[in-house]
Amino acid sequence: MTTPTQARRPGAAPTRTRTGAGRLPSTLAIGWSRVGIELRQFFRERDAVIFIFAYPIIMLAIFATVFGQDDGRVGPPPGIPFAQYFLPGMVATGVMLSSFQNLAITIASERDDGGLKRLRATPMPATSYFLGKVGQVLLTSIVQAALLLVVAATLFDVPMPDTAGRWWTFVWIFALGTATGCVCGIGFSAVPRSGRAASAVVTPVVLVLQFISGVFFQYDQLPTWMQQVASLFPLKWMAQGMRSVFLPEGAEAGEVSGSWEHGATAAVLLAYLVVGLVLGVRTFRWRRRDDG
Repeated sequence: MTTPTQARRPGAAPTRTRTGAGRLPSTLAIGWSRVGIELRQFFRERDAVIFIFAYPIIMLAIFATVFGQDDGRVGPPPGIPFAQYFLPGMVATGVMLSSFQNLAITIASERDDGGLKRLRATPMPATSYFLGKVGQVLLTSIVQAALLLVVAATLFDVPMPDTAGRWWTFVWIFALGTATGCVCGIGFSAVPRSGRAASAVVTPVVLVLQFISGVFFQYDQLPTWMQQVASLFPLKWMAQGMRSVFLPEGAEAGEVSGSWEHGATAAVLLAYLVVGLVLGVRTFRWRRRDDG
């Protein structure tokens, strides 16, 4: 009678087991490794890094300087300084750039150059790939937001939230907005027909949403039809939620509804999170359209 070890043919490759050195890394462990890889790839694209990190800061500086001349303010007297009013929109648009725009473009490019096809041929679980993307977006979004807040506080004297409740509002809107932007970006990455066309397809969508969502202009001064269109998309709700964090008490009277509508903000972002996840699962492709 032979033992299991004796029964194996000479020269045969050892069978992987679920214990000991033969155990495969977990999906979460591989995903964490992917975060490091995604971060290195992200910072190698210097043009994208500069745009994503610098764009909100530059736009805040431009609008605060141009519209803030002669102590320019928003709303009824005594009003809110322009820099303070614009900051929430810049935080919201920064989240959108880091999550939705970044993933929609990079994934489309990776698919076009065959990178996704090669990854799919490896033993790596698909979930680990997406965990790597989401982790990279979350970390870069935190750095971007921190830089923006430091610049706003030091160069434009924008007061930061002084209560735990406001910071908690910031955290849940930031986290939920980032998650929503990620799944929507992954789903939208299937729209561009090629990697070269990705920027041309994604960037105009982001710019239009910025202009109609109260990022660059006082939201209640926009045309009614534009407000109604903007309310269908998450950027408007992220910007409104962030205004509740950084604007002074009583500023909600300047909103169209007269309140911050935190419940509606959470509902819209959660709805986009669920719908984006479903569409992403159904439409995500590892290969180009012409590759079968």
